[in-house]
Amino acid sequence: MAERLLTRPFVLAAAATFTHGMAWALFVHFPGFLDDLGASEVIIGLIVGFAAVASIAVRPWVGRAMDRRGRRPLIIAGNVLNVLTLLIYLLISRIDGWIYALRIVHGLSEAVLFTVLFTFAADWVPAQKRTQGLALFGVAGMLPIALGGLVGDVVLGRWDFDVFFLVAAGFAAASLVISLYLHDAPHVAEQPPARGFVESITGGHLLPLWWITFVFSFVLTAYFTFLKTFVDETGIGSVGLFFAFYAGTAIVLRLTLGWVPDRVGPKRALGPAMLFLSAGLVVLAAATSASAVALAGLLCGIGHGYTFPILYALTVSRARVAERGAAMAVYTGLFDAGTLVGGPLLGVLIRWFSYDTMFLSAAAFVVVGLGLFAVWDKEALEPVAT
Repeated sequence: MAERLLTRPFVLAAAATFTHGMAWALFVHFPGFLDDLGASEVIIGLIVGFAAVASIAVRPWVGRAMDRRGRRPLIIAGNVLNVLTLLIYLLISRIDGWIYALRIVHGLSEAVLFTVLFTFAADWVPAQKRTQGLALFGVAGMLPIALGGLVGDVVLGRWDFDVFFLVAAGFAAASLVISLYLHDAPHVAEQPPARGFVESITGGHLLPLWWITFVFSFVLTAYFTFLKTFVDETGIGSVGLFFAFYAGTAIVLRLTLGWVPDRVGPKRALGPAMLFLSAGLVVLAAATSASAVALAGLLCGIGHGYTFPILYALTVSRARVAERGAAMAVYTGLFDAGTLVGGPLLGVLIRWFSYDTMFLSAAAFVVVGLGLFAVWDKEALEPVAT
């Protein structure tokens, strides 16, 4: 594999990820749509998290299919399903069983696209520059986070949610067109996986990674799901402001200092990165002004900017090449698991206590989870005496 990072497949995959990501990132406003339909915070958490049910359930199949049949067919199928799903949102006018069913289908399409596109990128990144390359690729996923909230603000400020869903479908269609030009890396089909799905993902060297990835994804739910209703209820800041600072910071870090984890070691960089995320949640809990919301976005952006590519690279490095699809299915699936568990639980904290309590609880979970990971991973990687 060439040592060059910016190969044609890498750039095309980044473009497909960006356009697909725009369709996804617009959905930070989706709780507002549910609120307009009369949903409570708990119901919003359930509906948003419901997509994770199908997403998690389909992950084993996606992982095995990638390892056996390649990446491209799944990328095309996922994009087609995503476009159709976004158009069907136009038919939703009340909270009933149909919206839960649609969220399942939407979760399925997102599961396929996130898993396969990120695995595709990992196939084309040189091993010596893995964290830097995956961090750079992650910019394509962070830009939508910066722009999605702002674009959503503009669309909903001028039009309604019908136009909003059409805009999302347009971005998804662009991702489909770009994906038609993607072709798998030559080494992908060299050998079939030697072990079953469960065996390939339950090694002691991987289990601590699954834990800390779940912690990370759980706390992301605090603002990806509930920032919209927090802003609407308190009148402090805006969704677009938070995510502009959030993603803008992460993007600048990845473009200018993306080499740091490779230089100092991914595990050594992970702790400080996640503590920045925790600090951002504390600031958000205490926020009384737009500037505080912006500062929270900046701190959380530093945390996300490093944490995601570090965990991504550790997963790719620790998994067998022939089982990379299975490992990436679990890694990306844990973000859905975090939403599925975090949405309802954090929604209950808001309902019983307050937004402040919810954000502080999420911040504390980061610290506790990081401590458990440090102990567990050290034990998992220690050589066994013979």
